[in-house]
Formats: sequence, structure tokens, C-alpha cells
Amino acid sequence: MIEKQLKQAKRACLKMQNIDSQTKIKALQKISSNLLSNVDYIINENKKDIANAKENGISDAMVDRLLLTKERIESIARDVLKIADLNDCIGEVIREIKRPNGLLIKQVRIPIGVVAVVYESRPNVTVDIASICIKTNNVCVLKGGKEAINSNIALIKVINEAIEDILPDHVVNLIENNDRQVVTELICANDYVDVIIPRGGAGLIQHVVKNATVPVIETGAGICHLYVDSQADLKMAVDIAVNAKISRPSVCNAIETILVHQDVAGEFLTALKPQFKQIKVFGDEESLKYIDGTIATEKNYATEYDDYICNIKVVKNIDEAIEHIYNYSTKHSESIITTNNDTAKYFMESLDSACVYHNASTRFTDGGEFGFGAEVGISTQKLHARGPIGLPEMTSTKYLIFGNGQIR
Repeated sequence: MIEKQLKQAKRACLKMQNIDSQTKIKALQKISSNLLSNVDYIINENKKDIANAKENGISDAMVDRLLLTKERIESIARDVLKIADLNDCIGEVIREIKRPNGLLIKQVRIPIGVVAVVYESRPNVTVDIASICIKTNNVCVLKGGKEAINSNIALIKVINEAIEDILPDHVVNLIENNDRQVVTELICANDYVDVIIPRGGAGLIQHVVKNATVPVIETGAGICHLYVDSQADLKMAVDIAVNAKISRPSVCNAIETILVHQDVAGEFLTALKPQFKQIKVFGDEESLKYIDGTIATEKNYATEYDDYICNIKVVKNIDEAIEHIYNYSTKHSESIITTNNDTAKYFMESLDSACVYHNASTRFTDGGEFGFGAEVGISTQKLHARGPIGLPEMTSTKYLIFGNGQIR
């Protein structure tokens, strides 16, 4: 069904191997300017997806994931320029070994090859992935969700128009077919695809992880936690809780559960209550003494809402908070609010999530905020890539061995 596209992508890999830094910068700069030149066209196509989403009863938070405005497109274009300006890691010598027999061995960074990304909703991801792949000499095959199909087709058209006289053909590829069988075909295309990266909800990610024969970089669903310690600055804690839940609830770095120490539960939740008027709360009996909501279940604690919904639980001590997080976290992002540095150190060293914060919002788990320009996703696995996937994470390595006639 998609074999022809994959063959074209694989052939493009060979041509991308020797594309130099200046050519890649030129391509990315052209993409940025072409996005700005086509704002009206992109918005008009995006409106079709927004209309379809509303017609299908998708939540306001999820509609926000789809939405492209002039300001958002301008931000995407700026991010492309940031990626262009980053240090080019392809060809970087990671280590050099001189052997007693005179062999010189260099380990250097190279592209992964054909990178296939299966993702949902957010059309800005299309540009982020294409740009990062170009910067790292990779070829990308993108399979976005059907809910963003018009936006993605428009963005890929704008990207390919920008690079058509600069880079080889078929460097950036979009699979437009929405047949579910296409995903199965893609994630098992070992002859053509070097790595699969799923980016979206838990269902999508687990489908890919369980069924792919192509190697997978697993990005994580975001059941993120905020722990408010007994020695927290409570004004700071309220501000961070509001930002981490409400600023953009549909993204994976938004918190889903707030854990609060029993010694400050009343004061903290009383202060939080007026700020959480738009939030549907699921809480334990103790927390519901101070904030309106419904009794939480095990299912609530294990749910990534991506919406204006939050769990709240009062805990006896930091160890109970850590135990809860360890049991329910997807290993994405957790944060502790405390003025006690020793307590913060204990919390940060006890948890093995990809990103662990002290006195800051989990909303900073983002390639742009980490200085990566953008990201392909947030990896929660423990092999190769961890946290925001930037340029180095989109590379592999090879060894170059220099001799002068050595034999063994």
C-alpha cells in the first residue's frame, strides 16, 4: 500500500549522506520563510480540520491541539530558524582511539536513516520533525492523525516547495492514507525504515510498541505529577500548579495529579480552589474537605486526561508521594515544590522519570525550552534517547578505522 513511498524514502537516504551544513541551513531558512508566505493557505486548510473536530464532538482542549493561528505559525517558523542555527552534530567525533598496532579508530555521528513517526493531532509536530530530520541528514516518513490531515498536507506541501531545489526528492514524506492497516505496514517495514517513533496517546504508543518489528524509540504518555512538600512556598506551589495544569492541558507535559503533604493540605488547597474553578477534580476524602470534586479511583490515577481534569491526593510524607508517583507515573515529568534542598535532592534522586523538577513547572519538558529548537517527542524509555528528542538523539554512530597495512 505504501511500499512505493518507502522505497523512495530509502533511496533518498543515500543522497542525504553527504549534504553539507550550509545546504541544510539554506533549506531550513527557506522552509521558515515559506511558512510565513503561506500563513493564509495553512490557516484555511487548518479550519477544515477544526470544523471536522467540532462536528465530531472533540473536547475544547483537544481542538486547541489542532489549532493553527497566525501567531502559532510564526512561532513554528521561528523554531525552524532555531534548529538551523544549532551546532551540526553530523560527523562529530565522539571518541578517538589509537591502538598499539597503529590503527586509528574514530567513532563519529551519522544519521539514523529513514525515521518514521506516527503521531496524533498537533500539526506543528509535522514541521518540527521534518526540520530536525533535515538538520541531522535523516529522511522522514510522517503518518499524522486523520484529525489533522488537511493541515498536514498543507504543511508538507509548503515544506517540499521550499526545499525542492535544495535537497534531494522524497526527503520529507507524508502518508495521507488513513487506513489503519497503513500503520501496521509502516511499523513492520524493516526493509525500508530504520526506526519508528510513536507520538500521541497511550493507545497509539502501546499499539506501536507491541506490534512493531522495526526498532522503536518509545515516547511516553504524560501522567505527570506535582508534589507540594510540607516546606513548600505555597504561593509558588499554587502558581506552578495552575501553570502546569491549565496553561495547556492537552499536552503531555501538563500535570494530571497533585500530591500535597498533609501538613499544608488545607492552606494549599484553599488557595488553589478559586484558581481551579474550570478544573474537574477527582480527589481523596481528605483533599475534598477543601476543594470541590469527586472521589478518585485507581483508574483516575492511571489516566492521562489531556483535559481540564486533575487528581488531588493528600499524603502523609514524601515517601508516600514517591511511592504513588512510582506506581502511576509514565516516567515523563515530575516536580517537587519545597524550600528544603535536601528534601528536593531525595525526591529527585528517588524517581527515575525522564525529567524531574525542583520548584518549576513540568511544562518546561519541551525541546524548545531545553534549547533544542524543537523536538521529535519526549522519550520515556531508557535506551539511546531520554527526555526531549533533539539533534543528538536523532543520530547513530559508526567507526572509521585508519591503517597503513595492518593485518591480524
